[in-house]
Amino acid sequence: MEISANSLYILATLHLFLLVYLPFTAADSNADNSTSRSGSTSCNNEFQSVLVKNWVDGVEGESLVGLSAKFGAILPRQRRDALKLPVVFANPLSCCSSSSSKLSNSIVVSTRGDCAFTTKAQVAQSEGASGLVVINDNEELYKMVCSGNDTSLNIIIPVVMIPKSEGDTIKKPMEAGRKVELLLYSPDRPIVDLSVIFLWMMAVGTILLACLWPDIVARKKDDEHYNQLSPKESSNAGTAKGDSENESVDINATGAIAFVISASTFLVLFYFFMSSGFVWCLIVLFCIGGVEGMHMVIVSLVLRISENCGQKTVNLPLLGSVSFLSLGVLPFCIAFAVFWAVKQQASYAWIGQDVLAICLMLSVLQTARLPNIKVSSVLLCCAFFYDIFWVFLSPLIFHESVMIAVARGSHSGGVAIPLLLRIPRYFDPWGGYNMVGFGDVLFPGLLISFTYRYDKSTKKSTLNGYFLWVMIGYGTGLFLTYLGLYLMDGHGQPALLYLVPCTLGLTVVLGMLRGELKSLWSYGTDESPTSGPSSTSGSAGQA
Repeated sequence: MEISANSLYILATLHLFLLVYLPFTAADSNADNSTSRSGSTSCNNEFQSVLVKNWVDGVEGESLVGLSAKFGAILPRQRRDALKLPVVFANPLSCCSSSSSKLSNSIVVSTRGDCAFTTKAQVAQSEGASGLVVINDNEELYKMVCSGNDTSLNIIIPVVMIPKSEGDTIKKPMEAGRKVELLLYSPDRPIVDLSVIFLWMMAVGTILLACLWPDIVARKKDDEHYNQLSPKESSNAGTAKGDSENESVDINATGAIAFVISASTFLVLFYFFMSSGFVWCLIVLFCIGGVEGMHMVIVSLVLRISENCGQKTVNLPLLGSVSFLSLGVLPFCIAFAVFWAVKQQASYAWIGQDVLAICLMLSVLQTARLPNIKVSSVLLCCAFFYDIFWVFLSPLIFHESVMIAVARGSHSGGVAIPLLLRIPRYFDPWGGYNMVGFGDVLFPGLLISFTYRYDKSTKKSTLNGYFLWVMIGYGTGLFLTYLGLYLMDGHGQPALLYLVPCTLGLTVVLGMLRGELKSLWSYGTDESPTSGPSSTSGSAGQA
């Protein structure tokens, strides 16, 4: 299948995005759970991540994120306990001396520099201000601490720093004479955001659907294959294309090793040369693969319902005989992908991204196959160490986690990398997204797909087979990934660290206990006692 092979090629070159769940908006953990608003007489406050709600002429804007000082009032945890106050500029803007502006009962905005942070806070407080927001001169959240001489303080207003870009969000409307109001509080991040349950279901459901897909869309053996945009080799090409053995690609051990080595190379290149243009190239490739996958899904489902829909054809240059159904579906798929690419910054864009991603992964899992546990072990073990190295060990060489830096797109100009499933954190006041990368679905998915074909070809029952237990293992491994994320305070986790033992490890253990490991290891080769039906039944699982 020509187009699906192209889809596999895209994933083979770009699969380095074994992105684990990463919070779209990182938040520091807050050790102090007090809701007291009392002032601090010394520099012993815990740093708090601060949610800065803002209104311009009464219209609420996007929330900003800041960091509280080591001194001053402790911000409330609940929004209802915080006050919504007007904002005024300090004059002078550095807030290092008495202001000529009226600051009482307002939140003062000042710039960094010219004097100590404690001096700014004392000046603002002495003028009757209810809070101080310091705009940094760069995009970092600098930790405001006391100087050596500040041994005794009586600062009872909250002091918060925000990055330069977010400070501009406040300054520009104020300079235009518009009324700006702020509300400062530091909500706790929920232990479990319920949206992660839906992401878990999405990842598990994608693999389950990919394994069952051949049975869902199965048609008569003499039907033409659903992907009729593929070139026809002869007038009998329909029959030839119906042979699923011509539509799948077996991954071998050498290819599996090369797969991971090339991924490491591309990952380093992306780390050093990442740019918005580079990310847009990935977006285009993602859209091409998504269009192919969506076309495959829609056409195959339509033909499953009504086989006659694919009978009328037209001859096209290069493509040969193509059904009107395929021609009708293709423009819709292209329009869907283009609309998503144009609107990918919109709040609802995650829906389109997930639809394209699931369709793409369904297509890949129908095209690529692991022939046996031997090749599965090589691929997943290489990916296992690859994931761990680039998340946990790469900081020893590059001074930061290369995988996390690429995943967050630190140098991509704000353009997000699309090769992942994501869902908004609806139940988290900090917002952001829960995410899981393609690699964390595709790599285990290839193994699970093999166990489904193996069970089917060897006529194993559900409980005596491998598919059910490995699916349960995958779901458990994904749960452990999220648990590890929570225990490590939101630090990105190499999901394959948990998924490989829970899938490949479980398969090997079950095979050993049942005395079938040799059959699983060499399945599909002359050495396997069940190799006879492998090429037929195994391929049929991918029809």
